[in-house]
Amino acid sequence: MKNTPKKFAIGIYAIILSSNFNPAFADLSSDTETLLNWAENTYPAYFPNHQATQSIEPWLFRFYPDTGIYAGVNKGDNKVYVMGGPWGDNPTIVSPLADLIAQINNSGGNGSIPACNTANAPTGLTYTQSGNVVNVTTNGQCIPIPDSNSFCQTPQQTAASGISMLTSTNVTSSAINGITISIPGIPNPFESFASSFASGKHCTVNAPAEATNLIINSDTCFDITNSFGSLPTGIPGVTITPPVTLALKDTVTSQTVADCFATDAESIFDAFTN
Repeated sequence: MKNTPKKFAIGIYAIILSSNFNPAFADLSSDTETLLNWAENTYPAYFPNHQATQSIEPWLFRFYPDTGIYAGVNKGDNKVYVMGGPWGDNPTIVSPLADLIAQINNSGGNGSIPACNTANAPTGLTYTQSGNVVNVTTNGQCIPIPDSNSFCQTPQQTAASGISMLTSTNVTSSAINGITISIPGIPNPFESFASSFASGKHCTVNAPAEATNLIINSDTCFDITNSFGSLPTGIPGVTITPPVTLALKDTVTSQTVADCFATDAESIFDAFTN
């Protein structure tokens, strides 16, 4: 790629110049993960082969042996630096971390989770990663319900990894708001629907190595009003006050297994052959 270092720098400075908001303070470790994952996805020629983040005071950084480049954040000044390759042997300041994170989160930066294909993630769903923990949130807003309840879709793999991964979902809280049923002796059917929406076990063959021991925490809210079509009215004991929303908090955990077909998974997917 010709002029990639220049393009990288221009892209960074464009982010800074186009920023017109005051980003709030966020967790430094989580923001560093988000930034470095974004850099890997955006500039793979310089940050190839997803690397683990290392910590040597005062640095959080990744080293890319294929290109000899370091990229990271200085915890003393909360600024982003690069070193090696076209940037030479001394750390070069790119930007304050907060400026980059604010713009990434507001400009389609959701492609920054190596183990998750978030290219088709609905607008309003935000992803961040810290170590092996991915957090997915709608930030207190209720967005249109997506076609899939998998917030971390496995990217198609270019080679068979030989890794089989079983994921299990535990719903910690769920609620449907906008519909109230108060008929004596009749349970509210929407309570079981909310609990079962995101539950289940699924297994992936040829899963990416980045998915190993991944934990995904979701805190989301969806507007499901249109899912009911024309909402009935005038039913005794049933009160409907649109919008009808589904609020969910759940945790997805993963574990390596020898054979997906020997598990109690409800579905099995091969990330290499699709």
